[in-house]
Amino acid sequence: MTASPHASPPPTPAPPARPLVTERLVLRPVRSVDLPAVTRLWTDPEVRRHLGGPVIDSVVRIRQRRIVGAAGHHVVVRAEDGVLLGLVTVEEGGRDGETEVSYQFLPEHWGRGYAREAVGAAVARVLESAPSVVAVTQEANHRSRRLLEAVGLEHAESFVEWDAHQVLYRRNR
Repeated sequence: MTASPHASPPPTPAPPARPLVTERLVLRPVRSVDLPAVTRLWTDPEVRRHLGGPVIDSVVRIRQRRIVGAAGHHVVVRAEDGVLLGLVTVEEGGRDGETEVSYQFLPEHWGRGYAREAVGAAVARVLESAPSVVAVTQEANHRSRRLLEAVGLEHAESFVEWDAHQVLYRRNR
């Protein structure tokens, strides 16, 4: 088959996201080797307490095929030893056209400031180019609400979604 002289050239692939490095952490694209820990984030009842519960096996398998190298999905690893701590996702246009940040961390790493450091860095990076960033959490998730407030997001609205009271936080550039 011959290409039409008026056909558009194939799209240029997006450049790989540059890793985001903080004092203690590296946020980088998901690799195949990360799948066991990322799968645990999706299936751990404590991690998923305010996220609708553990993800079912058929959905986990689909997510596993799609997340490796996917734009916006970043594993958070401890710089000193490479241990995977969690996942931060940045979705451009994720909620009503605004960039949305979400996150999950393994319970054994809670309470050490890793999530605050990683989410704060992700929010700062988003605000380099976007006018605002939002995050949503369940109203009952007090730890997540404190984290969002600590990185400068402010409560913007409350609503019910997925049969639970939710709060949306926003930070403008």
